[in-house]
Amino acid sequence: MHSSVSAILAPQNWPFSLECLPQPAYMVGGAVRDAILGRTREYWDLDFVIPSDAVQVARAIAKRYQAGFVLLDAERKIARVVFPQATADFAQQEGNSLETDLHRRDFTINAIAYNPHTQEIIDPLQGCADLQQSLLRMVSPANLADDPLRLMRAYRQAAQLNFTIEPTTQNTIRTLASHLHTVAAERVRTEIGYLLASPQGTPWLTNAGKDGLLSHFFKNATAESFDKLAAVDTTSAILAPQFGAELQQYVRDTVKTTWLGIAKLACLVDSNPGVAELELQELTYSRAEIRAVTTALKLFPQLKSTNKSIREQYFLFQEAGHVFPVVVLLAVAQDTLVEAMSGDKSLLVYSPLISRYLNPDDLVAHPTQLVSGKQLMLALNIPASPVVGELLTEIAIAQAEGKIATATDAIEFARQMLES
Repeated sequence: MHSSVSAILAPQNWPFSLECLPQPAYMVGGAVRDAILGRTREYWDLDFVIPSDAVQVARAIAKRYQAGFVLLDAERKIARVVFPQATADFAQQEGNSLETDLHRRDFTINAIAYNPHTQEIIDPLQGCADLQQSLLRMVSPANLADDPLRLMRAYRQAAQLNFTIEPTTQNTIRTLASHLHTVAAERVRTEIGYLLASPQGTPWLTNAGKDGLLSHFFKNATAESFDKLAAVDTTSAILAPQFGAELQQYVRDTVKTTWLGIAKLACLVDSNPGVAELELQELTYSRAEIRAVTTALKLFPQLKSTNKSIREQYFLFQEAGHVFPVVVLLAVAQDTLVEAMSGDKSLLVYSPLISRYLNPDDLVAHPTQLVSGKQLMLALNIPASPVVGELLTEIAIAQAEGKIATATDAIEFARQMLES
């Protein structure tokens, strides 16, 4: 094991030279854990523990390599150096020895250190044995109570590593669950985000719900909410031919939640869009994410009525926009749960609307403007007002219905509307 760990963690793979580190200096955390598991990574996320002058060491490395420098915690003396393909965190050792420092960590698998100078693995808490057994075991209940976010992190790490949580640790988490509400909402949201994004995330989110970790944040989540969460996962596989790529895209470049994540979030919040909005605001979700969830919650029950007029379909697509795949996903998931329909059978109900959405030339789902508001105002000699917007909407619907096809038709249609 030692030779493969040394190969993965070899200083020539780092963004800086080993000679920049004092002796002793220790690598800890996820990079060491992953190296022992034989996992390599494209983006390095390194953590070092240094007995003294950790911030000065970080500052010197940042200066030498013209990299970014961030002081993360002045009191505990933790700093970060940001390279193009890596980040390196440098923390002052807690306590009088490395062993004391490792005993203050969350789980045994994260309390393993590696000395890059001597290539020695230091494992006072038998973290390597827990790694071999795919087990997440706490270092101590007090460590979890010290930072209650660690309770949530247990489920996230179990999902990401495909591990199980050791029973005593899980019982301790249940006992301490009420402490999680003392943690800043955005820190909790980040952990929930990992679970929404991870393929193994749903069963672990469900476990977190059962163990009482989510009740403060999703006050209206029930057992049915978690059943629906699982149904969304199953349904997303059924919808892969139609929406697979879209559901994996981020809501925005700046918002790293996928559309599939939005559908899952919609299962956890209250079904009333207004209440859901307040819940998501408290968790510090962005406006784009909140709007996506509330739009999906509002529209998916409306998908049921099949005999929609062209006008009704037009307004549905206008309101749904990019959220449409999420609306379909929630509708099909709901059908499989409530009406015990198979996903494929449920999909048939919505296939006319799906076909429209997937056809870029469909004028109901993707209207093209025959005339602009400015052209209407000039042709009809009318001032700028809400009336112009209303006329443009009616023109788009008439075009979708096949009543008009050219700009001349559109202006004449608008003229008749004004006269009537």
